[in-house]
Amino acid sequence: MDNRQSAAIARFRTLHESGCFVIPNPWDVGSAVYLRHLGFKALATTSAGFAFTRAMPDAAIPIDLVLGHVREIAEATDLPVNADFQDGYAIEPEGVAANVSLCIGTGAAGLSIEDSTGDPSKPLYDEKLAIERVKAARQTIDASGIPVILTARCEAWLVGHKDAQAIARDRLAAFADAGADCLYAPSVRTIGEIAALVKIVAPKPVNALVSAPGPDWTVSKLADAGVRRISVGSAFARAAWGGFIRAAKSISETGSFEALGDAAPFAELNGIFGKSTDQ
Repeated sequence: MDNRQSAAIARFRTLHESGCFVIPNPWDVGSAVYLRHLGFKALATTSAGFAFTRAMPDAAIPIDLVLGHVREIAEATDLPVNADFQDGYAIEPEGVAANVSLCIGTGAAGLSIEDSTGDPSKPLYDEKLAIERVKAARQTIDASGIPVILTARCEAWLVGHKDAQAIARDRLAAFADAGADCLYAPSVRTIGEIAALVKIVAPKPVNALVSAPGPDWTVSKLADAGVRRISVGSAFARAAWGGFIRAAKSISETGSFEALGDAAPFAELNGIFGKSTDQ
């Protein structure tokens, strides 16, 4: 662990101790640098956002490219970076442990491990195996001497499980006991549901995902529910794709270039990225 990673981990841990912070998800170096320019205190990678830059679907990127991407984002700024490490790119705990060790070496300040299999016929790992996978990640982090923050994710809502609330409640509590520092159940439907999860795993912090607008999804309301950390997943990447697609379709379908009027000013971007090269 070098001084840069050590300082980032220390700041990341402090952010998790109190209050509520937004940890946005850049999909490349440029978006990471711009988010730092806006004053965000930490960043998280997005597996889907990165995959789309490679013209690949989420979860199809091989681990060597993922590790390179995490390292690139971690080196882009001095902010703490949490790695979206999906299922650890392995099934068995031993494989998860080996890959977590590699992820720690990228300079990340944290990483997340989820219980999603990617298999539609059986979308979640068995609970016992899911817990063992979190334990393996915890043991690897402890043995490394590099105290990155371990986030354990239950994907029950994300995969559309009919008993998502009960499954997430049981699994997040078990993941907390297994050594996870932060707990996360993406796509929780209501403030009440996430507030219940916060109480179950307290005093450990909970991450909430906000990937679309809604009256209940504000920083203040999530903070009032006890959420410590808010991420946006692939939403920023998809918003960027949305602007690109609308402009490209406008030219293709109408021959008009009017949609380019919404483009970010060249001088603004050039100036920000010019400053970043001087850091």
